[in-house]
Amino acid sequence: MLQHLLSGFAAALTPAYLAYALAGCVLGTLIGVLPGLGPAAGTAILIPLTFKLDPTGAIIMLSAIYYGAMYGGTITSVLINVPGEAASVITCIDGHQMAKQGRAGTALGIAAIGSFVGGTVATLALVAVAPPLAKMALKFGPPEFFALMLFGLCLVSGLAGKSMLAALLMTVLGLLLAMIGIDPVRGAPRFAFDVPDLYDGIGFIPLVMGLFGVSEILLTAEAPALVLISTRLSRLLPSREEWRRSVGAIGRGTGIGFALGLIPGIGAIVPTFMAYIAEKRISKTPERFGQGAIEGVAAPESANNSYANAAMIPFLTLGIPSSPTIAVLMGAFIINGITPGPFLFTERPDLVWAVIASFFIGNVILLALNLPLVGLWAKLLRIPFEYLSAGVLLFCIVGAYSLQQSIFDVWVMIAFGVIGYVFRKIGLPLAPLVLGLILGPAIEKSMRTSLEMSAGDYTIFLTRPLCLVLLIAAALVLAAAAMQLAPKAWREP
Repeated sequence: MLQHLLSGFAAALTPAYLAYALAGCVLGTLIGVLPGLGPAAGTAILIPLTFKLDPTGAIIMLSAIYYGAMYGGTITSVLINVPGEAASVITCIDGHQMAKQGRAGTALGIAAIGSFVGGTVATLALVAVAPPLAKMALKFGPPEFFALMLFGLCLVSGLAGKSMLAALLMTVLGLLLAMIGIDPVRGAPRFAFDVPDLYDGIGFIPLVMGLFGVSEILLTAEAPALVLISTRLSRLLPSREEWRRSVGAIGRGTGIGFALGLIPGIGAIVPTFMAYIAEKRISKTPERFGQGAIEGVAAPESANNSYANAAMIPFLTLGIPSSPTIAVLMGAFIINGITPGPFLFTERPDLVWAVIASFFIGNVILLALNLPLVGLWAKLLRIPFEYLSAGVLLFCIVGAYSLQQSIFDVWVMIAFGVIGYVFRKIGLPLAPLVLGLILGPAIEKSMRTSLEMSAGDYTIFLTRPLCLVLLIAAALVLAAAAMQLAPKAWREP
């Protein structure tokens, strides 16, 4: 394992891959800084930038965009009380209060340090945990893969949004969209309505660029103008007393983020809230929270980036994306001919270890970008939204068209942008739809292969112990989500 990691560093430290990591970190931080663009939308929009790169370089750059956006979202939370991405919501509570007190620099400094520690520790754990987990998953056959992916789909669907019914509805819609194209067994078109452009299915890139990118632009256009706090960012490092309060918070936030990152479907918001609540409960002066307590920034920011790196473990080893952003990243893997899962460590060890090594490098780059240059990032918030939205929309159109030089893909992007806008306005979660679209072909292939193995006997899914355990776990996830919603339903007339 150490030899693989060293070879990964040898690749990741080459000038080309360092440049891709740096570009990804800069773009990710920019996405996090700009309100309205989150990691999922930003990653989806920027996938076209990687079309001409080799697979390793493309994945390094997109991964850097992902965790870079996790860093950048803090800046807007502190300075304008608007989270740059959902995981930074809790940082607004104490971070913005610190900014009002003239301590914005300290808040942003401890956030960058906590994010660096959380991301680095989680990546070290990734190195230790991922290979044995992947080796265990190599024993899976088609029935086990079917049950595993179904379990992952149920986890995300059962935990996404406020309504399990809405999440399941969106999952089914994603699975139906995945069926458009050529039947993998018969070789005949299905659900294509004699439209030649649909014979290869709905393009993943135009769809996610529309669902996340265009819909974000439409939603943000409705928001009121943002007010930037005018404060000097001269002092970035905490005082000795603030260090004393922050060290434990960073450690506990890192542990919480890593533990929850291993569970697909939790989402990045849950670890940050749990880290904040834990700090408030163990504090001897809980009344300081909400009034500018530095622990209220250090703990959730550490949990945020620890979660982001830990979430790569089930993704790389089992092929289960645990968040909308990682679902988009999984699509980028597949576009580059790479299938995340246990075979990735045996078939493409050069790629996976170079990507893991780039996580360490990326965390160092982000620390260097965020501490000395935080003032520069803050100035970007002064750019009028009208100019930003026009630029982002133009980039989306060019990106969708450049995939296959097809105007049809541009119309698909625009259509799903409007659809995503409507879905989000009425409270339907987008993550289950994307997960269904990505996992649908793999679930269908595993199920059909399993039935061919058993001559059409469905009991093959019940007679294999691991497969049965995973199916029971999937049923329990859905039952638990239904039980949480049932009392509310009973109280309604």
